[in-house]
Amino acid sequence: MDKKTTGTLLELAAKSLLSNELAALHALDELPRALFVPLFIPAFLGRHKEILKAMVRVWPFHCLHIGTLSVQGSDCDILEAMIDGLQLHSAQNSSSWGSKLRLLDLRQDPDCKIICSEFGTTFSSCFQSCAYSRNSTLRTEGTQHSVRCPGFDDSESEPHSASETVELLVDLSLDGTLRTWQFVSFLQSKLRQSFGSLHLCCRDLEIFDMSADRSILQFLDPRCISNLQVDLVHLREVNTLVAQTVYLYRLRLSDIHFTCFAGRQLQTFLHCLRNLDSLQELDLSTLYVRNRLHRFLRVLPPQLKTLNLSSCGLSSIDVTILSQSSQATHLSQLNLSHNQIFSTAHGPFQTLLERASGTLQHLQINNCVLTDSILSALLPALSHCSCLRVLSFAFNPITMPMLMSLLQHLKSLMELKYVIYSIPLHCYRDWDVPDGLDQQQLAEVEAQLKAMLQAVQRDDMIWTTCPVKFP
Repeated sequence: MDKKTTGTLLELAAKSLLSNELAALHALDELPRALFVPLFIPAFLGRHKEILKAMVRVWPFHCLHIGTLSVQGSDCDILEAMIDGLQLHSAQNSSSWGSKLRLLDLRQDPDCKIICSEFGTTFSSCFQSCAYSRNSTLRTEGTQHSVRCPGFDDSESEPHSASETVELLVDLSLDGTLRTWQFVSFLQSKLRQSFGSLHLCCRDLEIFDMSADRSILQFLDPRCISNLQVDLVHLREVNTLVAQTVYLYRLRLSDIHFTCFAGRQLQTFLHCLRNLDSLQELDLSTLYVRNRLHRFLRVLPPQLKTLNLSSCGLSSIDVTILSQSSQATHLSQLNLSHNQIFSTAHGPFQTLLERASGTLQHLQINNCVLTDSILSALLPALSHCSCLRVLSFAFNPITMPMLMSLLQHLKSLMELKYVIYSIPLHCYRDWDVPDGLDQQQLAEVEAQLKAMLQAVQRDDMIWTTCPVKFP
């Protein structure tokens, strides 16, 4: 019997079992380990809450990841059911647990399978385990291995000790909605009931309403956070959170309020940035840093890969400083959109392109008052950016002849797959006026660019006026 037939039989058996929820619940105690994953997937996709809760309670593996399974905002009840199935030790209950589950991962991760491969003959582990959990599998496996008899495989029968924690991995987006508040309240309740036996690990944290969800921060371990996004708060609140992080990979701030550049809060923020040795991506969009970008570059890691300075009021002085910085030769993604950086001179940006040409992959310069003459002067430097994959320069006053010249210069960049271009001036009855676009003229431009791409054998390069989701 081939694997395809076996897979089909398992799917049919799982579907048949799930059609009778009561029978499925009774069958779990006798279900072979090999059938848990084939049953879990349709149970999750079918939103069988009680079955999922029961499966978590008797899960025979060390870890459970939802991996590629889709979760929407309305699916919080499914996640709550799975969390509710965790067997947690409490001060009132000192008995050993029946479940082997030590890590429940509710994050969507395309690179993660439902369970990790169990390697070796004497112990199992999970690479997603949190290093800051009191009994992290990464921290304890070596000890457990050393006290077991060589060659004795107890993976089938030994429940883990009641002194161990269960790790719960979640991504949180605190948007202030009622459903989010209910989910956060549920998490807080479970953490209180666990008496320390549940470790909540949040690696991706988005905060859109600090005042509404500040209480959850008391339950989170800031050391776990690797990706942090904070919007519409005061800088002092950002400082309080960032100062407690240890391994922050990505920091995104938007509409952050602070009084002045000489103030204590900004000094504290710069000090926090100086301590973020692992920082690879920084988004400071809408933070007004005109003529003061050097203060940030001075404290940022030189190996910074992504920098978003959209709508930051940048001047040509700031671009000059950026072009001379140690970060310039490491950047792979750069967003300078909505800044009038070409109002006085294009030389600093040209130097920046030359220094970043060996690493730059994504470049966004939308709405920067980029004209034909400036773009023409930048073409030699732009055509040497051999790693460039995405170029976006929408909402700039460019003509059709300039677009055609740009295409000719960029055709040799084989890594370049997406160009989000500015609609040529002749397509507008009135430039930059709502409803002033002539759709017929735009259609002709699109057809001409498509024909040119075919002529130079670059059908793999997409030219569009609309933002796209990049791979």
